[in-house]
Amino acid sequence: MFDVESIRKDFPILDKQVYGKPLVYLDNAATTQKPRQVIDSISDCYLNTNANVHRGLHFLSEEATRQMENARETVRRFIGAGSTQEIIFTRGTTESLNLLAHSFTRAFIKPGDEVIVSCMEHHSNIVPWQLEAQKSGLALKVIPMDDRGNLDMEAFEGMLSDRTRLVSVTHVSNVLGTVNPIRDIVRIAHAHGVPVAVDGAQSVPHTGIDVQALDVDFLAFSGHKIYGPTGVGVLYGRKSLLEQMPPYQGGGEMIGRVSFEKTTYNELPYKFEAGTPDYVGVIALASALDYVTGIGIDAIAEYEHSLLDYAVERLSAIDGLRFIGTPAVRSGVVSFLVKDIFPSDMGTLLDHLGIAVRTGHHCAQPLMDRLGIPGTVRASVSFYNTRQEIDALAAGIERVAGMF
Repeated sequence: MFDVESIRKDFPILDKQVYGKPLVYLDNAATTQKPRQVIDSISDCYLNTNANVHRGLHFLSEEATRQMENARETVRRFIGAGSTQEIIFTRGTTESLNLLAHSFTRAFIKPGDEVIVSCMEHHSNIVPWQLEAQKSGLALKVIPMDDRGNLDMEAFEGMLSDRTRLVSVTHVSNVLGTVNPIRDIVRIAHAHGVPVAVDGAQSVPHTGIDVQALDVDFLAFSGHKIYGPTGVGVLYGRKSLLEQMPPYQGGGEMIGRVSFEKTTYNELPYKFEAGTPDYVGVIALASALDYVTGIGIDAIAEYEHSLLDYAVERLSAIDGLRFIGTPAVRSGVVSFLVKDIFPSDMGTLLDHLGIAVRTGHHCAQPLMDRLGIPGTVRASVSFYNTRQEIDALAAGIERVAGMF
């Protein structure tokens, strides 16, 4: 049996009272809460091993460097990468995708070349490509979806051409919860010689991912969505591609040698890690991944899936509630609207009942345009949530709906 009550004891914030009500935290797609083990690792770093990493010859620097590079190995194992040279630390998924767009475009894209994304992308997998399009002349093509929230795979296959240079898609929609068929996308794209990048912000915390098994070429994810600290993330890249891509930023650590005439660059992955890294955050991220590994990603996926199924069942019984997206395979989130109640009104009133959900366009405005709505109410689950909290959400929605 999944011992959720024991797990909840590792998360002190879950005992918090909000407006005199027990906190029901269902905003995990935005950020997850942190277990004591992660918080303790941050404190331990600052108390015992704080020193700038790499190049330092004194004990503290060498110890901090060792812990950071051990963290890189932890990430490599967690996502099944072949080498730590393929693990680049960033500030999060957004910076990872900006790095990818900037460097990949400069290495591989000429005017008129194409990058394919989907209609359900987060802004961080749209805007960086638009910025690069303004400079490089690349064309952005968009995979459509059906009314349930499933990608049109036949349309996708027809979009690939001899000008397609990259397919960059989300694994799990942060609005609909749609789990996209990454294996099929990779198979189709690779058959045309096109690499695939995956936004794993919403998949890595819930189902895990093995980059070699899926054969993806790039993967981006954030630490704060998988029980780690804010301000740290990862870009995995296939080594053969990363070696051809220029640096994203310049400064310390990413250099080989600097002169006023010419600069050479460091080896992977340091070529893409300019400046002092958030080494404390990186070490804490490794603690979070160890914590998740200790529970078991398969056990997490099974428990969360059952919890999400229960949420769909409970919310389906609420008069006037309609789900936004009914995909074939769902993970992590459920979005909905109730009657003609504006999402922000629903979210504000639920908050006064101690229930934290997310409202608005969820950084996916093109998807909202496709759906013909301004936004949704989104409840997103974690392995520390319970059926009792889902019951509280349903009761809260009914109470708010009754006020209107």
